[in-house]
Parts: sequence; structure tokens; C-alpha cells
Amino acid sequence: MTDLTLDGPVGSDATHEHEDGGEGLLSWVSTVDHKKVGLMYIFTALFFLVVGGVEALLMRIQLAVPNNHFLSPQMYDQLFTMHGTTMIFLVAMVLVNGFGNYLIPLMIGACDVAFPRLNAFGYWITLFGGIMLNYSFLAGGAPSAGWFAYAPLSLPAYNTGTGMDYWTLGLLMTGIGTVTAALNLIVTILTLRARGMRITQVPLFVWMMLITSLLVIFALPALNAGLVMLFVDRRMHGMFFGSHGSPVLWQHFFWIFGHPEVYILVLPAFGMISEIIPVMSRKPIFGYNFVAASTVAIGFLSFGVWAHHMFAVGLWNSALITFGASSMLIAVPTGVKLFNWVATMHGGRIRMNTAMLFCIGFLVQFTFGGVTGMTFAIVPLDWATTDTYFVVAHFHYTIIGGIVFAMMAGAYYWFPKMSGRMLSERLGRWNFWLMVIGFNGTFFVQHILGLLGMPRRVASYPNLPMWGTLNMISTVGAFVFGFSVLVFVGNVLYSVFYGEVAGDNPWDAWTLEWLATSPPAAHNFERVPYVRSRRPLWDAKNPELADWRHPEGG
Repeated sequence: MTDLTLDGPVGSDATHEHEDGGEGLLSWVSTVDHKKVGLMYIFTALFFLVVGGVEALLMRIQLAVPNNHFLSPQMYDQLFTMHGTTMIFLVAMVLVNGFGNYLIPLMIGACDVAFPRLNAFGYWITLFGGIMLNYSFLAGGAPSAGWFAYAPLSLPAYNTGTGMDYWTLGLLMTGIGTVTAALNLIVTILTLRARGMRITQVPLFVWMMLITSLLVIFALPALNAGLVMLFVDRRMHGMFFGSHGSPVLWQHFFWIFGHPEVYILVLPAFGMISEIIPVMSRKPIFGYNFVAASTVAIGFLSFGVWAHHMFAVGLWNSALITFGASSMLIAVPTGVKLFNWVATMHGGRIRMNTAMLFCIGFLVQFTFGGVTGMTFAIVPLDWATTDTYFVVAHFHYTIIGGIVFAMMAGAYYWFPKMSGRMLSERLGRWNFWLMVIGFNGTFFVQHILGLLGMPRRVASYPNLPMWGTLNMISTVGAFVFGFSVLVFVGNVLYSVFYGEVAGDNPWDAWTLEWLATSPPAAHNFERVPYVRSRRPLWDAKNPELADWRHPEGG
């Protein structure tokens, strides 16, 4: 790496005490190092990804042909409940915490997060919640009310076993872990930035994680309150959502959390894309201020759109109009980001490696998912497609086509920093194209199934025209997608031992994490540059070209 003149101290206390507790497994169990905690979050998410993926493939086998009896209806209901819960709460949110924990202190020039012990506590209670959720399979049966647990399906009259109780308590545990991680990241970003680094100079991934963490702090209490009330209804004969309460009240509590939750997952993906595309295009991000400001706008607007999930419950007309309009409005700041990313690529000297391929896949598929999502802001169209496979297809284009593809881009981009070795580009391209083919083969046809009237959450279906054919295509696509995940896992395992040595900054990037060694030392940095712009490593490498008066640094 190019020699740098380092004229400022580490952004946080360089004497901060790490207590890794020895070597080997013990060093991981007892660690408070943000990098190890972040990696444990990521490993945990990958484990639950396999669990949730197996559940999905079992469901796709059941739906491959009409009138199938591979799974009983009861087992199918348990699987789609646990699949959705696992993928949202134990994969996507845990991955967000993992990347955030690992990268943010490095990006802002800090040696650790603000509260290292609280950080470790957040991970372990999240893991405990995930184990509790899945233990329900061994304790009389998993819950069968869907990952959204609509009342009265989640009440004892319909879920007589203990599965829903494990679901309720497990999500409370993971919620506590998520809130502690969010609080930690907020304080870290606001107080431990390197000398000279203003909030308007932090990397966009840090911006996205700051807004995401604020969303967590304000959104999770609604879900936690609902979970407590649900537990009271189930075990203490409460009357919140049952026969003497209101089943619709649960939907309000859940979706007041549930729609900001979409952006809790999407904004970190936006941040990763905002870091990778400029580096691979070899030019600064177009419109940094617009990207950051639109993120703040999304954060505010996300709390005013939840009832578009409830247009079919019989809301009054003014509510339908208000939430329909707000759902359309939130598309504006999201669209701003898409234009910024495309404008950044325009005229750039693009390196078409695997990370960039996943970024382009994200742009295409997330845009398509956003366009189909806008139909749900139009009340008559929402009525026509609600609870059909059209909703399933749209949701997965957002979550997988957007978030998972962005996370894959992030994995290929930051794996060299985490491991000191490069992922194989040859395996990476196989990984990408198999994932594109498998994903679109699985979910594109589900739009057609939804328009043909196939309802979601059904264990079987009659032999109606096209239904069997389209479901078979979807099942084959799901197995191709599953194989692509195995290719990625194989790439990681091979590259950890035999991958090309990366060096400290293989992409010639300009944010501070690339100043640290690969992998970073225990305290990240000995010293970091005094930050004068948004591209501190570019400034240090090109001092004669840097313009300290300009926030872009040249």
C-alpha cells in the first residue's frame, strides 16, 4: 500500500481495552472486539440462511405439482411461518448487524464501538432468541400463523401448542439484541469519528446505518409491545386481539413496525451499493448530498405508510387515500438514489468484477420490485392482488433481488478486508449468473400466478390451467438458486485457504477501512489521517490534487 502521512490520532481511545480471553474458540466466546462480533453475526446469519433455505425448498417441492401430498397442511403452515420469520429476523436483520458492527468503526477511524460489552450482549441474546424460535420444532410443533402472526390465527384457539409462545419470546429476545446494536452504532457514529471527519463527510454506508439504527429505535417498540400483548392474550387470558378485542389492532401494531422494517433492511443495502459503485466506476458518487438527504426522507416517510398493508381490512376512505398517497410519495427519494447510482456509473471506467455484477443485478431487480410495489399503493389494484402470489413475488424481488444481491456485492467487496484474501472471480461469476437465473426463474412467474388468482399460504392447489406448469418452473428455479448459494459458500471456503492474497487496499478505494491491514489488527489503526474530505485515502495519495475546500476532496 502507498505510504501515507498520518497526522492525527485514532478517532476513539487508542488504549481501549479488548478482552478476547485467550486463543481459539474461547477468544470468540468471550470477545468484545467489534470485528469478531460482526463476523459472528454474519456466520449466524449464514447458518440460518441454510435453515430458512431448506424450509423454502421443502415448500417448493410441495407446490411443484397440483394436489401434492409431500407435506401435510399442518407441516406446510409451520414451514412457511418459520421460513418467513427466519429470513427476516435471523438472516436479513442479523446480516445488517454483522456488516454494521464490522465496518462502521473502521470507516470512521475508530478502534471499536462505543459500548463493546453491550455489543457482545446484543449478539448473544440475538443468538439465544434464534435458538428459542427454532426449538419450537422440538417442543410440540412450530408456530403456524405466518411470520406476521395475524390474530386470531396466533391465538390459542388456532395455535394450541407452545410454538407461538416460543415465537413470541424468541422475537422479543432478538428485538432486544437489535435495539442494543442500533443504540451502539448511533453513539459510535456520533461520538467516535476520526479527527476532522464531519457528519457530512462520513461514507454513505455509515449514513444509511445511522438512519437504519434510528428506525430500529423507533420501530421495534411497536412490535415488542404487540408481542407482549399477544403473550398476555395467549397465557393470561387477555383481551387485546381475541374475541373481546380487535384482531385488526394486531395488524396496526405489526405493520407500524413492519413497513419501517423494510427500510431497516433496504437502507444498509443502499449504503453498500453507494460504496461499491463509485469505487468500481473510479469516480466519486454523484450527488452525495441528495443520497444522504433522500435517506433521511425515507426514514421519516416510512412511518406513514404502514396501512397500505391493510387496505383489505375495511379502512375508511380518508385512510385509504392518505396511505395510498404516502406510499406513492416514498418512491420519490428511493428513485433519487437509483438516478444517483446510474449517473455515477455513466462515464466511469467500470471494473466489471463480481461485486459490480451484483450491484447491477441489484439495480435491475430492485427497480422491478419497486415498480410492482407501487401497484399496492393503488387501492383497487391492491384489492385485486392482495394475498395472492403477486404479493409473494413483489416481496421477494425487494428482499432477495434487492437486499440479498446487495449483500452479495458487499461480501465480494469487503471479503478481502475481513480475510486478507480475494474471493475467486471465476466462481463468483458462476455464483452471480446461477443466482440471477434461479432467482428470476423462481419469482418472476409468481407474478403471473398471482394475476391468475393463485392465493398465497396454501399447501396445495387444483389442477387449473398454467398453475402446475408455472409452479414447476418456480420450483426448479428455487433449486438453481439454492445451488448458487452453495457455490458462494464453496467460494468462501476455498478462498479463505487458497485465495489470492489481497493486500490492504486491492480496489484502490478511498474510505478509511482500507487504511487498516487485511484483516485489521485488534485496535484497527495506530493512527489515521486527519480527515479533510469524503475521500481521505485519495487525498493522502494525491496531495497535489486534493482541494481541501471542496467536500469531495478533488
